[in-house]
Amino acid sequence: MPLGNLTSQFFANIYLNELDYYAKYNLGVEYYIRYVDDFVILHSSKEQLQIWKKQIDEFLRDKLRIELHPQKSRIISLSNGIDFVGFRNFYYYRLVRERNIRKMKKRIAKMKDCEISYVDSASLKPHPLGCGRHFDHPKIEHQSNHTPQKPFMDF
Repeated sequence: MPLGNLTSQFFANIYLNELDYYAKYNLGVEYYIRYVDDFVILHSSKEQLQIWKKQIDEFLRDKLRIELHPQKSRIISLSNGIDFVGFRNFYYYRLVRERNIRKMKKRIAKMKDCEISYVDSASLKPHPLGCGRHFDHPKIEHQSNHTPQKPFMDF
């Protein structure tokens, strides 16, 4: 089943529910965030994060028969930004991923060149404004009369 399929996202949420409970209640992780099959754990101690990573890896292998992706499972400083759900998240702000900006520019260019005929300009307008609500950009906030939201990682 393709990963983008809504059914696979639904089943991923059900299947990984056990991970949520394990992290929050067995390990006592206070700042645990998961979206489908991606998750982030925030903590001030690198050593504690290493311990939890090992415990979670063992739990996933033994109980759920899945593994953490070796290249994507890293312990990094929040000051370097965390790539999560389409954004580079920092402590006080977030930025749209460069590849998402490139995709949006290509999509707009295709519509300008009439390569995408099934999308009219009215249906495109909510997309950039909706994206703008998820990151700080003065022009988009001004255009949409949107009040800036609190920082994503401000606990």
